[in-house]
Amino acid sequence: MNTKWISEKSFVLTAAIGSVLIVAILIGSTIWASRRTVSSTNEAVSAVSSFYLEAMADHDAQTIINLIDSNFDQMEKAIRVIDNEGIETQEELRASLGRIKSLLSLSRFALVDEDDIVYTQYTTYTGRTRHEFLSADKMDDRVISTVYLYGSAKQLCLAIPTPDLKIMGKEFKACFVQIDIKDIVDLLAIDDQDRTSFGLYSMNGGNLSDTVLGPVISDHNILDAVKSLVPVSDWETMSSDFADEKEGGLSFVSGGLAETLCYVPVSETGWEMVVLIRESVIHDQILGISENNMMISRNLIICILVAMLLFASVLLLELRKISRSRLEEEQEKSNSFKSMANTDSLTGIRNKHAFSDAEAALNHKIKEKEIDKLAIVVCDINGLKYVNDTQGHAAGDKLIIAACKVICEFFTHGAVYRIGGDEFAVILQGRGYDEMDGVIRGMNRQMEENIKTGDVVVSLGYSTMKDNDEELHDMFERADQMMYERKKELKAMGARTRE
Repeated sequence: MNTKWISEKSFVLTAAIGSVLIVAILIGSTIWASRRTVSSTNEAVSAVSSFYLEAMADHDAQTIINLIDSNFDQMEKAIRVIDNEGIETQEELRASLGRIKSLLSLSRFALVDEDDIVYTQYTTYTGRTRHEFLSADKMDDRVISTVYLYGSAKQLCLAIPTPDLKIMGKEFKACFVQIDIKDIVDLLAIDDQDRTSFGLYSMNGGNLSDTVLGPVISDHNILDAVKSLVPVSDWETMSSDFADEKEGGLSFVSGGLAETLCYVPVSETGWEMVVLIRESVIHDQILGISENNMMISRNLIICILVAMLLFASVLLLELRKISRSRLEEEQEKSNSFKSMANTDSLTGIRNKHAFSDAEAALNHKIKEKEIDKLAIVVCDINGLKYVNDTQGHAAGDKLIIAACKVICEFFTHGAVYRIGGDEFAVILQGRGYDEMDGVIRGMNRQMEENIKTGDVVVSLGYSTMKDNDEELHDMFERADQMMYERKKELKAMGARTRE
């Protein structure tokens, strides 16, 4: 009897000790798992934030590079146009500069002669003391520099040599444009809803864009602002990256909020594009889930292992749902920004920026021999300047819209772009390429009828891809030349031109 009682007592004690051990292991495992969940969530947030920032900074930096390359291309085209105009007086030169600025959308376009005299649409002045790129003995390649005007104004100066240009009996050695950095900022600006902010900075950390980068850095020198927020080694690395035009990033905590920034150099400018993300919607939501996990984990101790497994499944599903929702939201925002950046505000069709993107993609296909049917049509509105001068720009805008409507109605299977004030381009592939001849004949007939009725008249030229074409620009040049010949024909029929 005594032996049986001892056996039962030993069994109960063993079961009790075992139960306590199991509960202790369960509690410890739950606490450990909860802490690991929080840690992993924080690591995931940091990884997602860094990836998001890097992609955003790369995109913005590439947008600026594309803008610079586009302006250089337009400047080279402008020089060819000026060289062929046979200009003999300053008045003719100024008029030509004004037309080119309007046609090619070049900002502050100017020429420099052999005596460093700068010629603009409105005036002339001595440029050596005002433009740093003229201080060199010889200019062999394009120059990109930052210009500081009147205290706070900042501009991007782009210059190229023009060694073979001779006007009015003078040798001209360069041309340049100056773009307000504020205009570049407006191009990059997005509605970040307190999630991200961006800025352009010089190699010494100076704020070029005058944008506010979060509540701590604000609009100050970024290197000075972060010096007290990060370890010395991190600050020295960032300073070195800025000086050497390298990319990188760092994180810091200020006012209880974690902030992460990423910086990417903008090629040839000496600038750094910096994007910063705060402990915001994404971070708060994921951390909220982690805190909820802690609370539920305590309850799971009572509900034992089965409830823990059930909660883990629910948690994973919830995390997946929120991650998908966040990715969809960011994708929608990215698509919206891309649409705004690529749409012409007057006509609603694709703009010059979208054309540059399409041109880059097609150039790659041409180089890789991935495309065999490709054509481009260049269209120009007859008499837009006359309408602007005699009836006002509101009437000119209506003429542009009417011309766009006609072009889109004829080229229903082509991609139509407005690439200048009165200039459009149509890229034709597939069905649009196959139907091109008939569509062009039909549109030319309609334009000749419009001369008689006083409706909008559009001159067009076209070109198809040839075996020796290396890029879309080769086709564009041929189409552009044909367009000017067609403009002469329509003028002879009675259509208005620019006079």
